[in-house]
Amino acid sequence: MRDMTKGKISHALVSFMVPLFLGSVFQQLYNVVDSIVVGQFVGKEAMAAVGVSFPLMFLLIALVMGATMGSTVLISQYYGAKDFSGLKRTIDTTVLLLFWTVIVVTIAGLLFGGWILRAMHTPGDIFFMAHNYTRIMFLGMVALFGYNGLSAILRGMGDSKTPLYLLILSTVVNIVLDLVFVLVFHWGVEGVAVATVVAQGVSFVLGWIILAKRSELFRFKLSELHFDGEILQKSLAIGMPSGVQQVMVAIGSMVLVGLVNRFGTDAIAAFTAAGRIESFAMMPAMNISMALSTFVGQNIGAGREDRVKDGVKVAFLIGNSIACVLSLLMVVFASPLVMVFNRDPAVVRIGQEYMWIVAPFYVAFMTMFVYNGALRGAGDTFIPMIVTVLSLWGLRIPVSIFFSRLWGTHGIWWGIPVAWLFGMVASWVYFTTGRWKRKVIVKPRPLSPEALEALAGLECEESERKESLHP
Repeated sequence: MRDMTKGKISHALVSFMVPLFLGSVFQQLYNVVDSIVVGQFVGKEAMAAVGVSFPLMFLLIALVMGATMGSTVLISQYYGAKDFSGLKRTIDTTVLLLFWTVIVVTIAGLLFGGWILRAMHTPGDIFFMAHNYTRIMFLGMVALFGYNGLSAILRGMGDSKTPLYLLILSTVVNIVLDLVFVLVFHWGVEGVAVATVVAQGVSFVLGWIILAKRSELFRFKLSELHFDGEILQKSLAIGMPSGVQQVMVAIGSMVLVGLVNRFGTDAIAAFTAAGRIESFAMMPAMNISMALSTFVGQNIGAGREDRVKDGVKVAFLIGNSIACVLSLLMVVFASPLVMVFNRDPAVVRIGQEYMWIVAPFYVAFMTMFVYNGALRGAGDTFIPMIVTVLSLWGLRIPVSIFFSRLWGTHGIWWGIPVAWLFGMVASWVYFTTGRWKRKVIVKPRPLSPEALEALAGLECEESERKESLHP
């Protein structure tokens, strides 16, 4: 576990973010390897089927994130305040919440998955492949929810390395099974779905076994967990706006995929390939945002508000330096990157056009995520939700629909940077008002007289040391 309330800020953020980034790389390899294997060895129709299914899978991930976002913030603040009783109650309540959520999601997905795919205007030549893929994924929801819930708990406690190690193992399992099920057994898209579920299951089960041996916090039986209504109320107050935000984003993605679907299989395959490539470019923003949320949560819990604004500045500089480099790489190497997934000329051309339009605006995306990460760490998740919903539903979708009638797929792509620019400005303006300071959930505990005396002694020693260095 990592205490981020002391030490050099840049080191705290980077050392926490790097394992998150590496973990995200391996996490994305699930979807990327699936798309590469089916795109190269089965066909562009199979790759399009996996791509059409992704927004539905993202909706499920959004539900997990919504269910655990509040818990992550509470855990980070309790951990920063060294309130281990509150920490244990939060972990127990989070596990029980995820248990009941996964049951509901699995049943709903199996019942309505096909209807949702039809509502997205999925072309007939890929519908049954997409439907089979989603049904298998729904049956494996326990593994998906379990691993992501485990990661959320660990992130709140400052541990970003354990999820990385588990992901490395499960990604290797996924890649091997993808190749075996597709090339040897010829299972097509169903094979990559089974491989993903099995790999996530390995990560989830092994993770809990390791943690149970490491800490008493994870040694429990489901029947022995204690549900805390007050913790749930606090968690939902923080996490519900974020959950609504993620669900609205997922539904918006479905609408946009439905719009792309109208332009045929080539457009869907190109959009799938470009999206997989872009998922890597977006990872630094998401990881910096998560690292900053934990950093802000712990420092607010410890009463170190002075470090919060400095942390935001450091995250901003690091993040946008990375974003500039990524924009350049994506524009220059757009065509060969798309060809990794599929070499059909029409697919490559449309995917390249997407990258040329969207990639130059990664700075706006990064800036928006930095400020939203700081706000979430402070417990202020309502404003990021409003900004995201307005960006998506007020700008991106209407702009994409309108311009698609004039410019075809080009018009769909231009809706993305327009939304990012609005989100960047709105998040920055709200953060500068300082209203997020009112949303703190866990107040720092007052120090005991002995601790105050010790702290005063340390300050005196530091003052004397500085005087000796600079007489």
